[in-house]
Amino acid sequence: MAAGGLLWLAAALGPGLAAPRYSPDWASLDARPLPAWFDQVKVGVFVHWGVFSVPAWGSEWFWWHWRGERRADYERFVQQRFPPAASYADFAPHFTAHDFQPREWARLFRRAGASNLRYGLYHSLLEWFNPLYLSDKESGFKTQNFVLKKTMPELYDLVLKYKPDLIWSDGDWEAPDSYWNSTSFLAWLYNDSPVKDTVVVNDRWCNNCSCHHGGFYNCADKYKPGTLPAHKWEMCSSIDKLSWGYRSNMHIDELMDVASIIKELVQTVSFGGNYLLNVGPTKEGVIVPIFQERLLALGRWLGTNGEAIYESKPWRVQMENSTDTIWYTSKGPVVYAIFLTWPQNSVLQLSVPIPSPATQVTMLGFAGTLQWQQRLGEGLLVTLPYAPPSPERSQPGWAVRLEGVQ
Repeated sequence: MAAGGLLWLAAALGPGLAAPRYSPDWASLDARPLPAWFDQVKVGVFVHWGVFSVPAWGSEWFWWHWRGERRADYERFVQQRFPPAASYADFAPHFTAHDFQPREWARLFRRAGASNLRYGLYHSLLEWFNPLYLSDKESGFKTQNFVLKKTMPELYDLVLKYKPDLIWSDGDWEAPDSYWNSTSFLAWLYNDSPVKDTVVVNDRWCNNCSCHHGGFYNCADKYKPGTLPAHKWEMCSSIDKLSWGYRSNMHIDELMDVASIIKELVQTVSFGGNYLLNVGPTKEGVIVPIFQERLLALGRWLGTNGEAIYESKPWRVQMENSTDTIWYTSKGPVVYAIFLTWPQNSVLQLSVPIPSPATQVTMLGFAGTLQWQQRLGEGLLVTLPYAPPSPERSQPGWAVRLEGVQ
């Protein structure tokens, strides 16, 4: 069980004009405009929390590694920690959530930069060991008992009961959309559900849907396209590089540092994506301090530089001369250059923006304008306001605001 915490489509229709209805086929469903809020928010928090948080070891795929693959290390772990003949279901009573404080979670996520909170739900289409699913799988997915009796009733119930702004589908990879009834569900979701005008979905609805069909594209976990995609997309990442769920055996060098998080965020937004950063709470519902520290550091950075991130659009060029240290975003006529390392002699060299006599340069978080001069050839040299701070106090990235450039 997990949830994606992310931060409407107001159709300009004349009197008496009805909103379009979508038919249960990908040509129609893929034509639905993505609700505007999703592209605007840019930053979200993903939460993986469930019975796997009880053993809290290895990864959130604990059940599969233990019972599906019969991995010896998982077998030994259970034998050493739990009573003989323990089953995965035996873990459930220990998923107590005794210390779960949802208001504190929401406060933390806002401080992390997901200031416009919207409610998202993760949902796995498949269940590894459900007898109905295994029977359907054995038939080559020619029967649909699992879908008709479990998956689809559950999805409809989730929407009607919780009215999510986002559905993050998963577990799609073994069967086609004709088995999952994905297109029928999405047509209902877009046409008649209580969230039809605001809901956003991803692309994991069948075994060949990823990066082709749905709302925004995930394509793959931790997907990094390298160039500007033509379709709205999302990069989901996890502070723990080896797991999405909490695990007690994680080590500090297996966690993303703040600089890596900021780099992923900036690269993602420059390429037109949203950034979804994951934490895994404990079985009691605690987001451990090291995860809180990373989230709060992200929030502090966005507190200074969020103008270059929130509601931004990709610029005509996404990075400076194919480097990975200077990235561009835009907002109307304003261009932002986000640089991840402090330049030598405190002079920022930008070869892509074309200055004009009206060009003005400022730095987010600092008052006043910055001096600049035109480079030989194209671009400009920007004199930054001060020498780089000591490494102990250094923030991982800065942004200059460029007005009057092309």
